[in-house]
Amino acid sequence: MSTTTTPFTFRPLDPLRDAELLHRWVTHPKAVYWMMQDARLEDVERAYMEIAADEHHHALLGLGEDGEPAFLMEYYDPAHRELAGLYEPEPGDVGMHFLTPATDTPVHGFTKAVITAVVARLFEDPAARRIVVEPDVGNKAVHALNEAVGFVPVREIRKPEKTALLSYCTRERFEQAVAAG
Repeated sequence: MSTTTTPFTFRPLDPLRDAELLHRWVTHPKAVYWMMQDARLEDVERAYMEIAADEHHHALLGLGEDGEPAFLMEYYDPAHRELAGLYEPEPGDVGMHFLTPATDTPVHGFTKAVITAVVARLFEDPAARRIVVEPDVGNKAVHALNEAVGFVPVREIRKPEKTALLSYCTRERFEQAVAAG
């Protein structure tokens, strides 16, 4: 088990209470890869109510040291959501997305700390053997972050909404990447 510590804690996302915050985050131009640029508040509420009701998909808010929401994390069973039929799932696979909100005062290293915390959180579950991600092939910033925490690109896959870079990260690769700094 990873001994990574982070300044973040997590809480389940409340689709109604958190909708306005999420709406600001997902409709910001920086969140273009989240594909909700034109979403109305009601669309965001509905989308996250669907996730809350889905046994194969979950959403959490990452909270900063001050207890305030700092980022969004989603995780899902890729055999049933997002990647169903697009790759060969293995026991212990967990799919993941994360979103850091746009800010006028960026903090160096924040997004790397977020992805590190997200992956560490997923590997807290002993059943999780491999994290699977499918970011847009054009999202070079997230590819670099994924690589920094141990993800290895596998291949491009075609999804209805995008061409994605399927990548995997095992617990061992994550721990090696974190140890290497």
